[in-house]
Amino acid sequence: MDSNFTAGFIGLGLIGGSIAKAIKYFYPGATLLALSRTPETTDYALSEGIIDEALSSVGKDFSRCDYIFLCAPVESNVSYLEQLKPYLKESCILTDVGSTKTDIHEHVAALGLEEYFIGGHPMAGSEKTGLKNAKRHLIENAYYIITPSDKISKDKLEAYIHLVASLRAIPLVLDYREHDFVTAAISHLPHIIAAALVNLVHDTDSPNETMKTLAAGGFKDITRIASSSPEMWEQICTTNAGNIVRILDAYTDSLNTVRRQLSAKDSGAIRQLFADSREYRNSFSDCSSGPLKKAYMLYCDMVDEAGGIATLATILASSGISLKNIGIVHNREFEDAVLKVEFYDEESLKKSVELLRRYRYTVYER
Repeated sequence: MDSNFTAGFIGLGLIGGSIAKAIKYFYPGATLLALSRTPETTDYALSEGIIDEALSSVGKDFSRCDYIFLCAPVESNVSYLEQLKPYLKESCILTDVGSTKTDIHEHVAALGLEEYFIGGHPMAGSEKTGLKNAKRHLIENAYYIITPSDKISKDKLEAYIHLVASLRAIPLVLDYREHDFVTAAISHLPHIIAAALVNLVHDTDSPNETMKTLAAGGFKDITRIASSSPEMWEQICTTNAGNIVRILDAYTDSLNTVRRQLSAKDSGAIRQLFADSREYRNSFSDCSSGPLKKAYMLYCDMVDEAGGIATLATILASSGISLKNIGIVHNREFEDAVLKVEFYDEESLKKSVELLRRYRYTVYER
């Protein structure tokens, strides 16, 4: 693969910026162009050497691109397809980073752009958004779903797979329909369930908010994803509604089955429910990132006394480790320790575990 290629970006937020940084790191001879809604973003990217040229609109500059990454919100990406069409050279690979694929694939087909388009979905992210939080290693060891259009050439597909792999992501080629069905089950429905559970507690809680008070333990952890962006999830759900409804129906059926088992006090069936789920969940790999953001946290067994948290925080801060959250676990029905500490990334978590154990703290990794 020629390392002196040109790549264009429309949208330069967390994902687009991270891909751009990775390309610059692994392909220093590559030329990167970018268009953003806010000139401040491309000005920053230029000043930091993330891109080489800032563009103010879709135009002939994109005709130089070997790759074009659509990194705007899902619905916005579709709007750029027709604008880009006159400027796509024959060898260009047009791709996106959206969480749903059917909608954009259908628009690509309607515009006759299938010979250019390969859908992409890097399964990585962060609670921190925007270019300033982009990291070169954000997609490293994360699954990067690739959804080729029906008319894409074998050479283009192989070139794109090679590019993704060279950025240290894990390419996985899927039909775009399968991608949307799979993510409906393992990403989109869980977000809906989490949001619905949180709203259920809100709506059924007592006036003195006893549920909310006690939800600081496991309930808060399993519903963490309910804090995701409403705007983003509105777009994801509306562009993948059919698959989500299909999976939601199956989930509703399973809940009705559990309801019948509970009503009948069928202890064997209830036990089997938890046994099967435990066995299957324990078989999941921790080696690669999936579509749900991973929480990086540890639990620390320590005496709850004045200055205890401050001492631990000072130890971590003195080693340059940033904390996302720290606090006492008041509901320890399913937890091993008194203090929960959450970090922004896996590297900080691993470093903290090693450091705290060196200081004789008893640490449990999540």
